[in-house]
Amino acid sequence: MKKISTFIFIYFFCFHNVYADNYLLKPNKNYKPANVVEIQLNALKNNNKPFINAGIKQTWEFAHPLNRQSTGPLPKFIKLLNNKSYKNLLNHIEHNIVEIYKSEKKFVYEVIILDKEKKYYKYQWIVEKFLNEGNLYNCWLTTSVSSASPLGDSV
Repeated sequence: MKKISTFIFIYFFCFHNVYADNYLLKPNKNYKPANVVEIQLNALKNNNKPFINAGIKQTWEFAHPLNRQSTGPLPKFIKLLNNKSYKNLLNHIEHNIVEIYKSEKKFVYEVIILDKEKKYYKYQWIVEKFLNEGNLYNCWLTTSVSSASPLGDSV
């Protein structure tokens, strides 16, 4: 019986990881900065679809390597997004993205979300072009997301 349960666990774990890897969008130089933010927010809006923490994992895919160093590895990043400063992003109702700064290498957005408790929060979302060699070269990646600033209840 122990061998069967071990086999089932290994099969599920491997299948789930392959499914996750095939489901998640990967950084691509064809994505514009606003696309990156929209991909991440749409994923977080539906965090547990099609699997648990799919939105957080999708967001992680577009995190800049320096951002990953300070917020990762992935299990730590999952905990971070479930803390008080970021949990409002998970399964939120709607979001609005406004560009507030742009340059050749950096875009800054103000993101306002209506969370599942029907409260508004504001974030500053920064994406930068990755200019180091490698498979991420010329891709826009998230370098920073501020903590939530409460804006009040919806009417």
